Amino acid sequence: MRRSMLYVPGNNPGMIRDVHIYRSDAIMFDLEDSVSLNEKDAARMLLYNSLLTFDFGQAEILVRVNGLNTAFGRDDFEAIVRARPDAIRLPKTDTPEDVVEADELISGIERQSGIETGSIKLVAAIESALGVINAPRIAMASGRLIGMALGAEDFVTDLKTSRSADGIELLTARSMVLFAARAAGIDAFDTVFPDVNDEEGFIREVKLIKQLGFDGKSIINPRQIEIVHQIFTPTEAEITYAMRVLEAIREAESKGSGVISLNGKMIDKPIVERARRVLAFAEAAGGQAG
Repeated sequence: MRRSMLYVPGNNPGMIRDVHIYRSDAIMFDLEDSVSLNEKDAARMLLYNSLLTFDFGQAEILVRVNGLNTAFGRDDFEAIVRARPDAIRLPKTDTPEDVVEADELISGIERQSGIETGSIKLVAAIESALGVINAPRIAMASGRLIGMALGAEDFVTDLKTSRSADGIELLTARSMVLFAARAAGIDAFDTVFPDVNDEEGFIREVKLIKQLGFDGKSIINPRQIEIVHQIFTPTEAEITYAMRVLEAIREAESKGSGVISLNGKMIDKPIVERARRVLAFAEAAGGQAG
């Protein structure tokens, strides 16, 4: 599960050490926007040593590096790949060539370091109009890709607008990223919600992106984790209905019937697949209803 992906500045040793206590599904250590230019090298080495030293529990570990078009990107890859996170988040991914370049660089470092080739995965961050247009090609660019993420702040700046309460300016981008990810068989992650004090707005947005079909949300404050988990975890009613769907299938099969119905409604393949996904997700979440 990747319901929650918590950002942690790569230059904050206290947060790096203690972040596992918040129990987000994934932890994303950041070497890019949250680290000032004069701290880039120090943050890289701090994070490299932290990844080799600390136990972050069951959380999936990602690192957002600086882009390869910057003075810090290649050094970030050289250090972080050797620290063996689960995945690297590639910022400002505009073209499939950006992904291919990162893939080839990681492969070279893996070979040099005796790491199994393909071990370190990638997440492509889409943060521009060009990236959105190229999202389908980006999603198919590498077998390393496990997901795509929307980065809203850079995106709306590129569009020459700003974020609104209802997020209408993000709808097309969200849909494009989601469609591209689904077509490629990878996960889709929504952008951060910037106002940590607007809990009602955050809840509305998480419900929206869950309804759209996203797998999870990037977050910037530990207080947001439980909200995301509650919304994304199937409710007791959803679990009960999913169990009844599968029971109806078993009953129909035992009777040799090709017609499956529940409460007078036909049960077809998409409904069965959703039921199975609900139960699998509930089991992965520890059986806790939202």
